Amino acid sequence: MISEIKDLNDVERFMKQLVAEGTNAHPDEDFNNYIHMESGEPAYTADEAGLRNALMEQAFDVCDLAGVDVYNVMQEIFLIETGLDKYIPLPSQV
Repeated sequence: MISEIKDLNDVERFMKQLVAEGTNAHPDEDFNNYIHMESGEPAYTADEAGLRNALMEQAFDVCDLAGVDVYNVMQEIFLIETGLDKYIPLPSQV
């Protein structure tokens, strides 16, 4: 897991890592609320969730400074990484 988000490339890497973890991440959701569907157990420890929450805040800041919508950026990465872009239009193409 990356430890800091400094630019849009880091935002992309962060979202790709979340997808690789099997997370259907949403920028507004606290990572403490994520659970494993099969077990009902937390997906992240308190420390892991805290790191991801801090990284998400940094992603918001980086996207804000770059003048891009964090929701569109992350949705597009999620769709491409999961292959759902074959069925759902990318935000950049709408």
